[in-house]
Amino acid sequence: MIEKTLAGAVAALCIVFMLRLLVGARRRAALDAWARLAWLRLKHGWLQLYHWRSSRKSAERLAEEAIRRARDDGHWEGNVYKPKSFSKRPPRDKMH
Repeated sequence: MIEKTLAGAVAALCIVFMLRLLVGARRRAALDAWARLAWLRLKHGWLQLYHWRSSRKSAERLAEEAIRRARDDGHWEGNVYKPKSFSKRPPRDKMH
């Protein structure tokens, strides 16, 4: 299956290159510019997809960490979360 797919892709590439040789210089330049633009768009699209996935994984990891902290580090009074660090108040200033 892979061999047939690879052979078909190589044959298609050979046909494109043969057609490129048969067309005139102006059309060849236009075809080359189109191919470069298509390649850059494809490459840029894959990079965006990679960055989107990595930022999504990072956001998921941060959300899971926040949920874990909320579950473990404090207590809930109704729908209000109070971390343990809020219950430790600094001593009041006796002057005021």
